[in-house]
Amino acid sequence: QVRLVESGGGSVQAGGSLNLSCVASGYPGYSYSRHCMGWFRQAPGKEREGVAAVINLSSTYTDSVKGRFTAYRDNAKTTLYLQMNNLEPEDSAMYYCADVGAWGCHGLLVRAVDTWGQGTQVTVSS
Repeated sequence: QVRLVESGGGSVQAGGSLNLSCVASGYPGYSYSRHCMGWFRQAPGKEREGVAAVINLSSTYTDSVKGRFTAYRDNAKTTLYLQMNNLEPEDSAMYYCADVGAWGCHGLLVRAVDTWGQGTQVTVSS
């Protein structure tokens, strides 16, 4: 099973920026570039939700972050990134990196996730 380790979370004021990273460590034969990699988040008392995902050259975003967040990947480094700009207090959550089954990639489906990272906390103050 692939191992995912996130970093880059922190506390910022509204309007600020953060860049999250997620490094994948695969097993022999794991072809990182072929996998859908995504970002999900969960705020206290709320369900986990999909934020963004990248497969091949295509990316998808949940409506609330479009125009503010950019997900991208470096396959040579097996690393997924999430550049978050113009952060809002509503973006505060634990952010998780995930290896997502292709069937659930475009829809950012939680139930399609095969592997989760441990999460990194993002806190945005007003």
